[in-house]
Amino acid sequence: MRWRRAADWLADVGWRFAATATSGAARQQQQNQPQKKLGLKEVQHIVAITSAKGGVGKSTTAVNVAVAMATRLGLRVGLLDADIHGPSVPTLMNLRGKPELDKTGSQALMLPKENYRVKTMSFGFFLEGDEPVVWRGPMVNNAFDKMLFGTEWGRLDVLVVDMPPGTGDAQINLGQRIPLSGAALVSTPQDVALIDVRRGAQMFLKMRVPLLGIIENMSSHTCSRCGHVEHIFGAGGVERAARDYGVEVLGEVPLHVDIQSKSDAGTPVVASDPRGALAASYTHIAERIIARLQQLGASQPAAPKISVE
Repeated sequence: MRWRRAADWLADVGWRFAATATSGAARQQQQNQPQKKLGLKEVQHIVAITSAKGGVGKSTTAVNVAVAMATRLGLRVGLLDADIHGPSVPTLMNLRGKPELDKTGSQALMLPKENYRVKTMSFGFFLEGDEPVVWRGPMVNNAFDKMLFGTEWGRLDVLVVDMPPGTGDAQINLGQRIPLSGAALVSTPQDVALIDVRRGAQMFLKMRVPLLGIIENMSSHTCSRCGHVEHIFGAGGVERAARDYGVEVLGEVPLHVDIQSKSDAGTPVVASDPRGALAASYTHIAERIIARLQQLGASQPAAPKISVE
């Protein structure tokens, strides 16, 4: 099967995949063992861009926020596509091909691809065409760990993680294995979307991950002919959810055709039109995320230091 090509290639560089689910005792033993975090040794903050609801524009938001941090705020930024089953970051960042390897250390590390001053890693780099990833939980978690810990990220101010939708293995694995600095939730104003987003917020709170705030995507649409502004997905829902959880609305991004067309072309609006109003929306969100990280750093004890083993 074609999906084995990615697994075989990764195995050549020391990646090992569990063929079946492990028992409870074996899984507990694995969790108690120290984890290798070589590639993360110089990463200062790890931020999850997340939503328990699919189809709210989370990946597009993660990409544009990461590019804004790098190109508008001058930060050293990485971007990890954590959606193993549906990786879209390669298309959004206009990146292709398998990553090169750095074999100079005791363990081979993958070198992230870079565009728009953002270092990027995605499982999509290992897939060909439209081949699916027909993997169960243990293999998905293993692949995710290897992309996170087995990439030579170098010195980064922020590693942005584009999370898959849901509240399952990927989110729990990330929240338990590494010291997340915080999570920013993405939602449309629609109540149906906010129901799931609230569940996502509860999940991160249970894992003691700070909520940085909520991003309102597709907040409104402005007619290109008459200028009429219409709230297609409703209004006020994100503000109410933010108020309920004691966080701020990090910013609002309108529903605009340029975001869609630029994303499909692999030229995020922040990079293709950095002085435009749409880029300004994402830049504002990036600024608020950095400000929240600084506030949390001042009000909380220092986060656990990522060690090299």
